[in-house]
This record gives sequence, C-alpha cells and structure tokens, in this order.
Amino acid sequence: MIRDLSLKIRPGQITAVVGASGSGKSLLAHSILGILPYNSRMEGKILYDGELLTPKRAERLRGKEIALIPQGVTWLDPLMKVGAQLEKGRKDAGTKEKCRQALERYGLGADTEELYPFELSGGMARRVLIASAVTEKPRLIIADEPTPGLDARAAARILGHFRELAEEGAGVLFITHDLELALTVADRVAVFYAGETIEEADAEDFSDAGRLRHPFTRALWNAVPAHGFRPIPGAQPYPGTVSEGCPFAGQCGKCREECRRAEEIPLEPFEGGMVRCLYPERRTAG
Repeated sequence: MIRDLSLKIRPGQITAVVGASGSGKSLLAHSILGILPYNSRMEGKILYDGELLTPKRAERLRGKEIALIPQGVTWLDPLMKVGAQLEKGRKDAGTKEKCRQALERYGLGADTEELYPFELSGGMARRVLIASAVTEKPRLIIADEPTPGLDARAAARILGHFRELAEEGAGVLFITHDLELALTVADRVAVFYAGETIEEADAEDFSDAGRLRHPFTRALWNAVPAHGFRPIPGAQPYPGTVSEGCPFAGQCGKCREECRRAEEIPLEPFEGGMVRCLYPERRTAG
C-alpha cells in the first residue's frame, strides 16, 4: 500500500527515487505504466505532458513514448531471439535498421540479434533491455533497479547511457535502493519512506548532510559506508500500517507528540526543496 506519493520528472533530467524495499518505488513505476495488479486500486492523478494520464492513454503510450527498463533480465522472452524481441512483430526494413542501430549504440553487434537470452551475459542482457526500451525514442524512461548484480564498471556504463538519453531530451526516472549510485548520475533525488515521498531535493544537496531537510534523509546519508555507516535503530513500518502521524516517528530522535498525532503532514516547499515534516531540519551548509 502506498499512502501519499508526489513526484515530478522533468525533460532532460534524471530523477532518482531512493528508498528501502517496500517503500513504494516499483509500485510508482507500475502506476505510471498502467500495469498495476488487477486487484489494486489507485487514487490521485498522474499528469504526462500536462494532460491526465488515463489507463487508456497509458496503454497507448506504453512501449512508445513511455518505456520501462525493468529490474530483471527475466523480462526477456527465453524462447525468442533478441532481434525478434526488439522488432516486436514488425518485419519492415526500417524497423530492422532501427533495432540494429539501437543494439550498436550499446556496444552490441548485429550477431546479437540471432542470440537467445540464455546466450547473453548479464551485462549484455541489460543492454538489450535498454536497447529495446529506447528503440522508439521515448520521452519518459522508467528504469526500475536496472543495475543489480553488475560490478561498478558495468553499472557506471549503464548509468552513462541514461545520461545520454537525458541529454537528448528524455525524462528519466531512475529507481534504486542505492543512494551512492543514484548520486553519480541524478539531477534530482526523491526519498521514499513507508509509501510516502518525504523529501525531494537537488542531487547537490546530498554533498553534505547539513543541506538535507528530513531526519530520515540525513539518517540515510549517514548510513552510507563512505559517511561512516551509522545506522539508526528500528525499521521502516510496512506502508499503510501507521494510521496517523508521521510514519518515521518510531525511528526519529527528534519526534514530538504532535508528530505522532498529526492527521496529515503535507509535502511542502522548504529551503529550496520539498519536505514532509512538521519540524524539518534547517540547512547548516551553503
């Protein structure tokens, strides 16, 4: 269950969404794409290019203007060759050439078209997924945990591809649990906690914990190995289990009674960013 998510993805930028497992990151991706489970229910609005993104409109744009780069390489059909999967049933010369160019862009030769997924290395399979997603030159790319299992060098190459796409004008939503990785490429960072957006800030704000606004975001920064690996006690509650007040109250060292009892804590502008907190942290660094 997601209680309150709010996010903007701008053309030409990479917006990273970070948070622990269960914070609602993949549900956000599936909501945008219109592929939530049949027994789910969604309230609120998603605007794409200034217009409401209805289920029918999402279906029409999915795979064309809006593309998904999924978490796992199991999204590739094990019974189809790579070329056939990129062509998506179209056999004309223009489509074949476009798919070949997409593969070449990511360092994959024409011979890759004749391979089955089991014949690809992990890095090759991920590059095939990216090539498949960008064949139609999408305007919005949703990359849902696209780098698990890759070494640092391979992950950096994948993120470099995302930067290229953003520089060509696409908006990129990069979903990850790895804050350090996100900061190597993101322009903006949104932090999710227990099904809520708790902070949205420029990536440069993460250069110093004193520039961050929410206590959890500062705790997340401090828990990064490069910053001392200082975890806080407790655990994120399952989304929807906190009926009132701030879901971070159980882990927050500065929690007050009104934080536990508040009916609603809105996401509001604060010192150059957005934060959902009754007593946000003042910035202590320039």
